[in-house]
Amino acid sequence: MNGFDFDSCFAETLQNLRREGRYRVFADLERDSHSGVHAYDHRTGRRVTVWCSNDYLAMGAHPDVIRAAGAALERYGAGAGGTRNISGTTHEHVLLEGELADLHRKESALLFTSGYVANDAALSSLGRFLPGCVIFSDELNHASMIEGIRHSGADKRIFRHNDWRDLERQIASVCKYRPKIICFESCYSMDGDFAPMEAICDVARRHGAFTYVDEVHAVGLYGARGAGVAERDGLLDRIDMFQGTLSKGFGAIGGYIAGSRDAVDFVRSHAPGFIFSTALPPSVVSGIRAALDQLKEDGSARAALARRAASLKAKMLANGIPVLPSPSHILPVMIGDAALAKAITDRLMAEDGIYIQPINYPTVPRGTERLRITPTPLHTDEDEDTLIAALVSARGAFPRWTELTAAAQPDIHVSMRENADAIS
Repeated sequence: MNGFDFDSCFAETLQNLRREGRYRVFADLERDSHSGVHAYDHRTGRRVTVWCSNDYLAMGAHPDVIRAAGAALERYGAGAGGTRNISGTTHEHVLLEGELADLHRKESALLFTSGYVANDAALSSLGRFLPGCVIFSDELNHASMIEGIRHSGADKRIFRHNDWRDLERQIASVCKYRPKIICFESCYSMDGDFAPMEAICDVARRHGAFTYVDEVHAVGLYGARGAGVAERDGLLDRIDMFQGTLSKGFGAIGGYIAGSRDAVDFVRSHAPGFIFSTALPPSVVSGIRAALDQLKEDGSARAALARRAASLKAKMLANGIPVLPSPSHILPVMIGDAALAKAITDRLMAEDGIYIQPINYPTVPRGTERLRITPTPLHTDEDEDTLIAALVSARGAFPRWTELTAAAQPDIHVSMRENADAIS
């Protein structure tokens, strides 16, 4: 053989993933749009209940959203026809950007093909073109934010998770004339905790820093109109730029930023991830607009999710399921081993028709592998009881689960009222 053995390298790398229990197997699911939480699994030939969807409010199955997307598909066709700068800007895109700006009480908004692209494009452009910029990033920020900061080439400082005092110590050490960006999330997707947003905004004000917050796991879910944690906490005017997704609270696909007219235009004019990407299909955009309109006017889905999350967590605690004390809608059930997490989720699927994907390294650190359970307003009491019984049964079937989490388990006894209050 001549040269490098590519096939052997690929095969060995994949085998290592399998050996560690980190090899990912795709489900072959056919979602039931009438139920919103069930799907047909083509691998097993059975109907399953999905407990790990990011469509937190099940807006992807909302009749108004489906009707709006269908009507736009008939009107506009399947695709946008080009990038936004060429032929891909339709009236639907213009309307949605105006509505997203209004949601966050900002002057302007800009759509991207995904939340990942939005973070990468915005942060890389801000950091690259602001002269001498320093970016201060929470240590648990999402990979898309990390990539955006890396691509910017700007100096970066990593502050301890949710530690505004560490942030202040670091930002005070930088020349006051250099532009500074504080980059953090409002709700962290793997632990389900919230950022101390007001304290971080206070640090930004004292040091003249630009605040950039990722509300991906909060838009649609928090605040009177669903604008996120900043709206819930009365801080909309203290955030310079919001980044959000359209794939979670709004149940579709895409991402966006919202901020001042000039700041958004700055990103629009410089970001390769925007300039060179084909625009979202108008049918998708129309469906998002319907979801956004629904969630701005009606908070019943948010309230229903709050009740379901609080109820499910209470039952987990009562039955000895090691759930982290997250005050949000995200319920991380700790396992502590990649192979064991996969074995548990395989059992849940085979024995109970429950679909949950294990969360392993590199998404979370080794030794903190978990099941990331996300209830929706459309899960029923029966669905909930079935899940709890299945988790209890799995805990009995895998004694090592108890052994791994017993020593490491933090104090998980939190107020259910606090959980419900936080999410509503």
